[in-house]
Amino acid sequence: MNPLYPLRFRPIFREYVWGGRKLGDVLHKPIGDGPNYAESWEVVDHGADQSVVAYGHLAGTTLQQLITDHPTALFGGQTPHAQFPLLFKYLDAQRNLSVQVHPNDAQAAELIPPDLGKTEAWYVVDAEPDSIVYAGLKQGYDKESFTHAVAQGATESALHAIQVTAGDCIFIPAGTVHAIGQGLLIAEIQQASDTTYRVFDWNRVDRDGQPRPLHLEQAIQVINFESQEIAPQTPQTTHDSQIETLIRCDKFVLERWSVHAPMAFTSDRFQIISVLDSSLTISNDPAGKPLQRGDTCLIPAGCEVVLSPDRHCKLLNGYLP
Repeated sequence: MNPLYPLRFRPIFREYVWGGRKLGDVLHKPIGDGPNYAESWEVVDHGADQSVVAYGHLAGTTLQQLITDHPTALFGGQTPHAQFPLLFKYLDAQRNLSVQVHPNDAQAAELIPPDLGKTEAWYVVDAEPDSIVYAGLKQGYDKESFTHAVAQGATESALHAIQVTAGDCIFIPAGTVHAIGQGLLIAEIQQASDTTYRVFDWNRVDRDGQPRPLHLEQAIQVINFESQEIAPQTPQTTHDSQIETLIRCDKFVLERWSVHAPMAFTSDRFQIISVLDSSLTISNDPAGKPLQRGDTCLIPAGCEVVLSPDRHCKLLNGYLP
């Protein structure tokens, strides 16, 4: 019998200048009183940043400790990882995020200390009217012309902007210049990396009146100038009418599920599920209460569960390919 069970973790909150209050006001997360709650890290194992089990006999255990103690129970038939390979979070962008880029695996492996690369995907949970994201460079921009635009203070003119609405999904491979625009509440799945090179930060300053550091030299070295004008993903149907595939790449799979009735479920690999609307009860969940909008659960490999929705429940499901 699998010694693990459906795992809920305590969210880790991050406050940045571009954050707001929607993590609490919309997703009902237990944020504090500050005005700039930007991120809620739902599932993470990255150095000192550790998800901690919230319920059951493993309460207080970090995700890294679970990997050490129960690698096969967590990963199933897949090769166990020394580090949990994915990170899942929510972001509240009340102002534009910095224009940035992340290295790929080979580039990040050369860092001191080494890191994973960072390929990521954004799912738009909520969007104010006319919200946009920047994803890739406009056609015709190469290393020379992009560097010139940045030097002239015209970074935005080189960026490919996309107007997005709730339900859109954007895939950002490592090496892609990108930024989340203001007015968006985003669910993000990514490789478990926190290596970011800022190219432009909209000429703003932090709470101490200082500009945040930029990393143009490092950014230019890792930008994939072949990655231009990224479009929203087209959901793909599957053999199950309740499941659409949003992203399938070599780093992760992201699906959108529409659950209308109790659904028995098990898998040979772990699943990260997070509720987008309504609520969902998971059998054998020691929390003893439904997952509400914005709540996340890690279901270990081989766990047999029944997902019982309250009315029609939409959720995201992320896992390794």
